[in-house]
Amino acid sequence: MEHIRTPKVEQVRLLQCRGGQRKTLLGTLYLSATHTIFVENHPETRRETWVLHSMVSGLDRPPSGPTGSQLLLRCKDFRVIHLLFPQERDCVDVHASLTRLSRPESYSELYCLSINPNTNQEEREKSWSLVLPSQDYQRMGLPNNLWVATAANSEYKMCDSYPAQLFVSRWASPAILMGSSRFRSRGRLPVLSYFHQDTLAAVCRCSQPLSGFSGRSEEDEQMLTAVMKANPGSDFIYVVDTRPRLNAMANRAAGKGYESEDHYGNIKLHFSGIDNIHVMRSSQQRILDVGEQRTPSMSDFLLGLENSGWLKHIKAVLDAGVFIARAVADEGVSVVVHCSDGWDRTAQACSVASVLLEPYYRTTKGLMVLIEKDWVSFGHKFSHRYGHLDGDPREVSPVLDQFLEVLWQLAQQFPCAFQYNERFLLDVRSHAYSCQDGTFLGNSEKERRALRLQERSFSVWSRLWRDREKYWNPLYRAEQGQSQGVLRPNTTPYCFKMWKGLYSPAETPAPQPKTPADLLSSVMEGSQQLEQELANQQERLAALTGKPISYQKVEVPKRKINQSQLRYSGPDPPTTYSYPITSPAQNHGSFHRASEAANQKSRRPDAGLCLPLEPQGSGKGRDPDDLSSDLESGVADLSVGDEVIGGQDGEEAGLSSD
Repeated sequence: MEHIRTPKVEQVRLLQCRGGQRKTLLGTLYLSATHTIFVENHPETRRETWVLHSMVSGLDRPPSGPTGSQLLLRCKDFRVIHLLFPQERDCVDVHASLTRLSRPESYSELYCLSINPNTNQEEREKSWSLVLPSQDYQRMGLPNNLWVATAANSEYKMCDSYPAQLFVSRWASPAILMGSSRFRSRGRLPVLSYFHQDTLAAVCRCSQPLSGFSGRSEEDEQMLTAVMKANPGSDFIYVVDTRPRLNAMANRAAGKGYESEDHYGNIKLHFSGIDNIHVMRSSQQRILDVGEQRTPSMSDFLLGLENSGWLKHIKAVLDAGVFIARAVADEGVSVVVHCSDGWDRTAQACSVASVLLEPYYRTTKGLMVLIEKDWVSFGHKFSHRYGHLDGDPREVSPVLDQFLEVLWQLAQQFPCAFQYNERFLLDVRSHAYSCQDGTFLGNSEKERRALRLQERSFSVWSRLWRDREKYWNPLYRAEQGQSQGVLRPNTTPYCFKMWKGLYSPAETPAPQPKTPADLLSSVMEGSQQLEQELANQQERLAALTGKPISYQKVEVPKRKINQSQLRYSGPDPPTTYSYPITSPAQNHGSFHRASEAANQKSRRPDAGLCLPLEPQGSGKGRDPDDLSSDLESGVADLSVGDEVIGGQDGEEAGLSSD
């Protein structure tokens, strides 16, 4: 609180832009130790806008005008809060206060460590036990006769940025482990990240060797041989260097570099061409500059998107994951992955490959486990990359952003393969920056233990798991072929899209039209509400008459679909689905019962409801021409003509028969 010059300023205006129209809200601005809060003066709405100090990435003060002094709060989720102060003195005080509050100098100043977690000790302990990497290794069948756990790093003496629990090849002796660690940058020797139980191939991760132009290590060469021996079906391994070849060659002048195929006789070297953190930081800033243009022309937008190079980098990350996944699943060959230090591009490539290989990581719980294992425990530098503390701005880079965007790009091609929706990806990203919980604090497991985060804060995974219903993807079909086995995305350039949900304009965007997934969620929720209302009315009528109420089903004719207008797309062949599509909390209801319930209500004199269409797939012996679905979209034709869905016309609900 000692950094707050003025805790309250009245008659502040919040400027918003929605749908191209500017709107001004008059209210009061409050500064607390953790949040900036704007409360609208309107007596009916009293809307509040909360901004966590740790989410502020920058502050700008444009020149003052006749209406007052301006202050722009640029947030890490790409929002821009535009404030107008009647007096310049108040603007200066708020600017100075937020400059200090948004740049904490120690972890104790962060929000998650400013609360008392002991008020609910049992809940805190459960939050940290929800997601454990050890459980994922057990799920993969480890340890076994090929891969074993080692205690060599139990006290972080071999590698201080690795976790205490490591899995290595059974043929790697303690001397080989120690020698390999000494020959690798930061001591990050090759250890297991993912084990494929069908082909017995593995994905291992490490850092670059300290080879220089001619250096070599017998123990490190034996270490890669031990990785090869842990896969009985192959006599070589791939070494995937995620860097561009020129970058890797330049590191040889500094005594580092990459593996020589002459020294490592059992490897095949592959360069993926993912640029470094500085290139990525600059690229993301350029794509944000495109979004901040007031009224860009189509040429300006496309030129800005091309010049940013952002989608090219996303493609490079996905290509690296695709190569690893194909090597493991199709060729049955183990892969060793590294970049320079093994905590940025290596984490991206290994985790993308795991998502492509393993359906479990496409579930909500599975993605939590994957991030906890391959990012948190393996020493991704969260505090440096996302600016948690006031430090070197050159260390900041959107590494996790790119991984989450790759998942979003995959979900565009395989919308039925992922249990979670776009909102889940956005919330994971937001929590990585916000420091509301202790999961993403620190740069390594050792550092987090020294901070005693499990005693002083909560884990973010319990918060997200509690809200898992709002992250449910209604198109998810776990039993279908698209969600099982290996995903094989199309990586040609035209398949990549700009993620509008993340890189929205700096000002408040207009409401986005509903997607098919949103429409299905609305229909499912409306159907459930109708069922509950029908049950309540049945109970009331039974209580009044003393007789049970029975209803007769009303058949609703189905609308014919013109098969010539249906076109399948995507990397997989079409598969026919049958409704209902339900979430875990909706297994007790179905579209069929909801339709029947609505039919019964429509016959009551006081019911002002139109009869909804009977959902496709609820009838028996239906004509095959009545239903056709697409594996890529997972949705049958949603256009319903002049019928009513959820009490809205098709045009109002965002549906069209065009």
